[in-house]
Amino acid sequence: MGFFLETLFGGLMTGMLYSLIGLGFVLIFKASGVFNFAQGAMVLVAALSMARFSVWIPHWFGFDNLLLANILAFAVSACVMFVLAWAVEKLVLRHLVNQEATTLLMATLGIAYFLEGLGQIAFGASVYSINVGMPKDPAFILESMFEGGILISLEDLTAALVAATLVAVLALFFQVTATGRALRAVADDHQAAQSVGIPLNRIWVIVWTVAGIVALVAGVIWGSKFGVQFTLATATLRALPVVILGGLTSVPGAIIGGLLIGVGEKVSEVYLGPLVGGGIEIWFAYVLALVFLLFRPQGLFGEKIIDRV
Repeated sequence: MGFFLETLFGGLMTGMLYSLIGLGFVLIFKASGVFNFAQGAMVLVAALSMARFSVWIPHWFGFDNLLLANILAFAVSACVMFVLAWAVEKLVLRHLVNQEATTLLMATLGIAYFLEGLGQIAFGASVYSINVGMPKDPAFILESMFEGGILISLEDLTAALVAATLVAVLALFFQVTATGRALRAVADDHQAAQSVGIPLNRIWVIVWTVAGIVALVAGVIWGSKFGVQFTLATATLRALPVVILGGLTSVPGAIIGGLLIGVGEKVSEVYLGPLVGGGIEIWFAYVLALVFLLFRPQGLFGEKIIDRV
């Protein structure tokens, strides 16, 4: 039982990171109807910005305080994501209002390749590390209940708590604030929202900025664990099954979908992997997504589309 709980906790912590990345997809799709293939590139640029500015800022200003360097680097990186969000809205989305979904999809692919190139030009193509002081050593918990206790990664636990806090803040933002309600109104009907005076362009800047902040947090966590390299842009595509499972229009769906896939990957790899030679963790999420596309394409919490003729 202790080993199963160990596997379960590991899956939940990984799943929370998947949820965080999937949340970026959901936020942009809800507000603009765009499936944002550039989300992975946004995570990459945010992580690169954090990694480089956390080194550059202490060098420029001549101090050696890790906490202060990380706070300033995070603030600068958040500003970078805001500038990118403003540029995407002004230069791309503003000119593609009411275009076909295929056109918008191709636009996000173009944005993705542009951001990857921009990241390489601005920050270089080396592998960088991010040190935000997350604990690296594992720890044993519940030693009084299980012999030897349950081994957990303190780094994964810290990352999961940070991700959960951000998700909770975003949920409150959408439910309580006037801007959050405006975002939900735009998600429901663009034209109706415009007719009551909600500025669509400003809303798009806000939602891309929020998605950028989510990408920044995900990039910091991912970079702290595995380092920042250009494969990060494609690694985040592992979160695509999350939004398929949870539903493209559901914020709670992104969270629950991420947790289910994280747990499913770990449990299937540990208990079924030895029977089939391993490797289940690589393809489990995509097979599960395919099953949902066949039998419930709107996902667990997505809105079912009904066409009336």
